[in-house]
Amino acid sequence: MRISNEQLKEFIADSGMIDTQELEDSFCEAEKEKKSLGDVLLKKKIIDEIRLKKLYSYILGVPFVDISKKIISQETLQIIPEIIAKKYKIIAFEKKGKELKVAMVNPEDIQTIDFVRKKTGLKIVSCLTSEEGILEVLKQYEKSLRAEFGDMIEKNSREITQIQENPESSEDDLEKVAQGLPIIRIVDTLIKHAILQDASDIHIEPEEKEVRVRYRIDGILHEAMTLPKQVKEGIVARIKVLSNLKLDEHRIPQDGRFKIEQDGLRISFRVSILPIFDGEKIVMRLLNESSKGLTLEKMGLMGNDLEIIHREINRPNGMILVTGPTGSGKTTTLYTIMDILNTPEVNISTVEDPVEYRMPRINQTQIYPKVGLTFAAGLRSLLRQDPDIIMVGEIRDKETMEMAIHSAMTGHLVLSTLHTNSASGTLPRLIDMGAEPFLIASTVNIIIAQRLVRKLCHECKKEYFLDAKEIKSLSVIYDTKKILEIVKKSEFCKDKIKSKDTWEMIKFFKPVGCEQCNGEGYHGRVGIFEVLAIEEEEKKMISQKASAEEIENQVCQKGMTTMVEDGFIKAIMGITSIEELLRVTKE
Repeated sequence: MRISNEQLKEFIADSGMIDTQELEDSFCEAEKEKKSLGDVLLKKKIIDEIRLKKLYSYILGVPFVDISKKIISQETLQIIPEIIAKKYKIIAFEKKGKELKVAMVNPEDIQTIDFVRKKTGLKIVSCLTSEEGILEVLKQYEKSLRAEFGDMIEKNSREITQIQENPESSEDDLEKVAQGLPIIRIVDTLIKHAILQDASDIHIEPEEKEVRVRYRIDGILHEAMTLPKQVKEGIVARIKVLSNLKLDEHRIPQDGRFKIEQDGLRISFRVSILPIFDGEKIVMRLLNESSKGLTLEKMGLMGNDLEIIHREINRPNGMILVTGPTGSGKTTTLYTIMDILNTPEVNISTVEDPVEYRMPRINQTQIYPKVGLTFAAGLRSLLRQDPDIIMVGEIRDKETMEMAIHSAMTGHLVLSTLHTNSASGTLPRLIDMGAEPFLIASTVNIIIAQRLVRKLCHECKKEYFLDAKEIKSLSVIYDTKKILEIVKKSEFCKDKIKSKDTWEMIKFFKPVGCEQCNGEGYHGRVGIFEVLAIEEEEKKMISQKASAEEIENQVCQKGMTTMVEDGFIKAIMGITSIEELLRVTKE
């Protein structure tokens, strides 16, 4: 765009939106490296893209439009073909009579505007928008493919049936079908839509008369589509080919993985194939390797809990345990902690089953029990590799537990997971596995217990107040009197609750459902946590074999927030709903 660095600098200085010294330093850097001042400010995170674009819009006299949350009709969207929209970053978002409004990253691109004007025969009104807005709307092109999906499946399954029913077909039929264009299209489309909908897993389940496909989105399974049974063998064969598995093995489970790159995304798929009565069931776990690193804050850790974790992970030795049921985000928490600790000065080694995310500078070992490489054997070998930090995917047995405790005692920081329902319940579980109480007391630094709840959609969530019947139902499940005292003390609820408020006076939010969240009322997930720090008093109690309940009462008196209390705080903040809290914590 025709805005010079000097011009932009003057406008920013007049607006006073950023520090004068920061502006001057960034301007000198931009001039020295012959870069745009705007790009330098964005890179240094001194200004966000929306504010910068609004400033450009003011200077150029071109209206700014944030299209990232707009739902554009397919009729209007398709006026500019997807290939043009992607290449030139231009989106048609509103048509009135003979006038077409378009959003662009560079509204001074006269050539593109002229091209669209000639192609459409409409008067073009250009607006400035952000790169992020363009990327969000480009997804809507792909969503429109869902309408075409049914026809494509029907056409391709007919071709597959003809191949399978051909009496002259050779023994290599399965591989031919797997490598054939119809099956490749079907599998590619299943994967493409899973990525578009931010699914974490794809379930392909053969039944007697059809094949059911379900996506796990935000922890909940959703019906995606049903396919004709003719495509069953072809889909299984195709996924086996991608995962480098045995095509002719149908009697035993197989595990594999593969990667794809699509529109700048690098997605790793972890594949599990299990023989069932009607064929072979496939579950594919999607792992986005190109996603920006998570932070503990983004995961939902706040306030004192966050401070405790940052303090404890910087200790040179001891154990950090993360607990919760399957699918509660334990491994993600460990990877996030490792990401924080991953500096060139330390040697981090892991023993995992399976290796979920590949991380640079971290030595990751996949266990393989068939050849004797168990968690305990892997951990034993790791100790000879001079590690500073060790991550053990899961403590499953006495031998692994003893090795982990031994490692923590000999100058290593050990991160691991355990299946327990609460943070305090972890201590008796370790004792049951054969650990000496005094060793637990001297090695365990903190225990983090967690669950994942769905986040309410910001666009459609609706506020409401609890009635007497709902409060009575909650008091049967939870200690509502104690929870009310805790949330009143929380720094995150001080603007939302007064000291004299009762449950009837507290504002909560419920899901509604809109186009932005595909009618679910929720979008994304966040953790609810309890963080138990093992200090001197707790060490004494553990050595004296105190019960989980006694330990929990002790740490709660000292100010530990339980998972349920953390959940209510997040419900009052409007992050999640009470229904979600009930779903994941009701025992």
